Amino acid sequence: MNIKVLDHDSLQARLGVAEPHAPTAMLHEVFAESRDGAGLGFVFAMAGRKARAGRPILWVQERMALLEGGVPSVRGLAGWTVPDGLIRVRARNGTDLLWAMEEGLRCQNLSAVIGEIWGEAQALDFTATRRLAMRARANGVPAYLLRVAASPGLSAAGERWRIKALPSTVHPYNRKAPGDPRWALEMFRARWQRPGAWVGRYDRAAHRLDLSARAGDGAVADHQRNAARTG
Repeated sequence: MNIKVLDHDSLQARLGVAEPHAPTAMLHEVFAESRDGAGLGFVFAMAGRKARAGRPILWVQERMALLEGGVPSVRGLAGWTVPDGLIRVRARNGTDLLWAMEEGLRCQNLSAVIGEIWGEAQALDFTATRRLAMRARANGVPAYLLRVAASPGLSAAGERWRIKALPSTVHPYNRKAPGDPRWALEMFRARWQRPGAWVGRYDRAAHRLDLSARAGDGAVADHQRNAARTG
């Protein structure tokens, strides 16, 4: 069965899930497993997709996230961030991370603000996420909160995701080399659109995040039922 691959915005429009009153900038919350770089890769793909010329991305890492996950290679990040640079900040704890993110969201000269935090953080409650969401919406700067090895609680995020790594695509010139990265994506909560599950692929050549319906997803089930009726 052929499934048309669509970028994130086109998929929303086709399914009719995009709400006209949705803000242009919101707080996105992404949950990833420990020692799995899928979450960070997905966040950079999302942030880079909406990056604006002349405006860098602010990336704030909490101390434990830095110790457990490390820092990606600069060469590895090439093409994922905006050409105008990446500003990286190290925070001692969750409280400092939230402060740095809020201060960054005040600056409209940034393309996006990313915060990476490890484990269950007491400082990261509903009030904290609400402050981030309000700041992002007020100033038009998207915020991405990457939570590694954590469980979802109450949150004011406009979108909430679970991310896991999948085997990469086949490299076009070397079958033994990794191709474009792929992820299993689940949007389990969204304020302005319908939740769902997809397979995501970052197209390096087009610098684009593509989504396709995962097997067993409602969109595929509807396609199969329609095909059975017409066949």
